[in-house]
Amino acid sequence: MIESLQMMSNRAYILASKLSETRGIPQRYAEIIKKHFNITYMEEFLRNEEEFRNKIQVLFVWEYCPTVDEKLLKSLPLLKAVVNCGVGVDHLDLPLIFSFGVKVTNTPHVVDAATADIGMALMLASARNILEGHRIATKIDTKIYPIKWNGVEVTGATLGIIGMGRIGYKVAQRARGFDMKILYHNRNRRVEEEERLVGARYCAKIDSLLQESDFVMLVVNLTPQTHKLIGERELCLMKSTATLVNISRGAVIDQDALVQALQKGYIRAAALDVTDPEPLPRDHPLLHLPNITLTPHIGTATDQTNINMLERMIENALAATRGLPVPDEVLPS
Repeated sequence: MIESLQMMSNRAYILASKLSETRGIPQRYAEIIKKHFNITYMEEFLRNEEEFRNKIQVLFVWEYCPTVDEKLLKSLPLLKAVVNCGVGVDHLDLPLIFSFGVKVTNTPHVVDAATADIGMALMLASARNILEGHRIATKIDTKIYPIKWNGVEVTGATLGIIGMGRIGYKVAQRARGFDMKILYHNRNRRVEEEERLVGARYCAKIDSLLQESDFVMLVVNLTPQTHKLIGERELCLMKSTATLVNISRGAVIDQDALVQALQKGYIRAAALDVTDPEPLPRDHPLLHLPNITLTPHIGTATDQTNINMLERMIENALAATRGLPVPDEVLPS
């Protein structure tokens, strides 16, 4: 018992939002964290700030919580790292955090497969009208199935991938199994061997990709350069039979322009795992269009991926508290 208490006293303290299955650290994950750290939750911290302010060394940001603002940073003089789950850090004020001499980390690589999977799932669900098919099959008054409820072919179609990083490349690998023709647009062209392995053709300009693709999938980080990357002009360049799939961030699309494009038939459909904001207001027109498929930002929502992210967060936090090189440090741009 004494040894156990001594081990606990030697562990660094982390601050997390709360113990919660929805907007905090789930209990089963908290038990894993406790093997390495003492956890303080925000409510307890706010009640006893003087007790904890000189103990907390790491902020665990899980599902965008807690909010890391100037007031919180000033209250944590020993803070060494803000450890974020997932890849995107656009919800963090990086210049502000860096100004306090605090490191930021994310969890790249471990989310790649699950996010690529959701991209394929959305594309297939939209192409084959899965949601509408489910509605017809389960309606209480369904007597017969409609003779004609046609979707569009995925096999052999052209997929344009905007953002051919790790996740985009995994999407291409999966699309290769559907004999899809693959186009991609990226800041940097991949080496010829990587292109050959997935049968991908590089498009130096985004316009040609938009014009040729049956499906356009967005797999980019949200940056000032990609904010509203897809707007009215880009949507009008797409085929009227094309589908837009977004597994990156909602703000990469001009949503007002997307509503118009879907209503007026500029494109066939959209399939989105992300919106801006999340969730959308309940009266938002995107929620009520027949040619849209929406999921609630579940790209990384598998048990295994969540465990992998948590373990990587712990690795980053341990390195930061021990003064070691941090494996997934996000550097100032």
